[in-house]
Amino acid sequence: MLHFITATDKATWDAFVASRPEANFLQSWDFYEFHTSRGKAIVRRLALDDGDHILAAYAGVVETARRGRHLAIAGGPLLDWHDDTLKTAIFKDMRDQGIAHHCAFVRFRPQAPLSELSSALPSSLTSVFHIRKSPMYLSVEYAGLLDLSLSEEEILANASQGFRRKLRKAEKEHISVETSTDPAIVDTFYELEVAHARRQGFVPFSRDFLKKQFTAFAKNDEAKMYIARKDGEILAMNFMIFYGPEASYHYGVSSPLGTRYSAAPLLHLSAMRDARARGIFRYNLWGIVAPDATRHRFYGVSEFKRSFGCSEYLYIPAHDLVLRPLSYQKTRLIELIRKHLRKV
Repeated sequence: MLHFITATDKATWDAFVASRPEANFLQSWDFYEFHTSRGKAIVRRLALDDGDHILAAYAGVVETARRGRHLAIAGGPLLDWHDDTLKTAIFKDMRDQGIAHHCAFVRFRPQAPLSELSSALPSSLTSVFHIRKSPMYLSVEYAGLLDLSLSEEEILANASQGFRRKLRKAEKEHISVETSTDPAIVDTFYELEVAHARRQGFVPFSRDFLKKQFTAFAKNDEAKMYIARKDGEILAMNFMIFYGPEASYHYGVSSPLGTRYSAAPLLHLSAMRDARARGIFRYNLWGIVAPDATRHRFYGVSEFKRSFGCSEYLYIPAHDLVLRPLSYQKTRLIELIRKHLRKV
């Protein structure tokens, strides 16, 4: 009989999650160690058959935002979406975990493509559960992906002429690339991020947030900082995460001089080489917006990512499993207003 347990062993968890071709760090063990280090409640659940073989998994964090307490499951659950019995059991367990943690709803964004079959999956559960499309995103829903099974020459041939020109420029300027797994490097990243945020007009992540996240992954060789320098001065930095089949461009910052010398493409090329050496076959550039969304605040960075020649990938959007309808309606209204004001 199908049954559920709370996962207690990192090796068992990661062996299953990392074996899933669609998986990335969003459902990794260490991502939830990071949330725990910030004092947040988490859940890690495994679905087992009679022989205690793992059939499905999901991890989530309890978000205590004033707009509504909820269980957030980014990149999950991970399961065979064609198995209706398993699917129903997973959502019952998600509901039960949300109730146990006094949540108004469970927000989930599966790590599955937006296709005719998968996009209909949440609605196919509405006869049993109260599920609505979320007014806000949960992690990235529209991403740029590079196939690392291609050779470096093939990847560069697929990139834009502008990207190749920037790469050649960086190489001619004798820009060096170094890496670090020491959490102390996050202090430098944070300082560069604050200056970058001031120029671009966004709110930076806190030093504590970045350092705890980097520490959680770096201790198991899952995170690395890439640093571009010229004449000893830091031009740009990329925070990379390597997990399972995917390398993730998590965060990136640069100085005005870094933009002038086009340092970022060189950092990405170095990270791709390292990812390939690890046997990783997918490079996730993460969030992009539609080519015609010229007024979106992420339009510029999206065009930069497109210059890599990446494939564009739509995930199933975030959905909400409603547990307390009145509280949820209040949250939904607040989030719709915020979405309009933030133009996201």
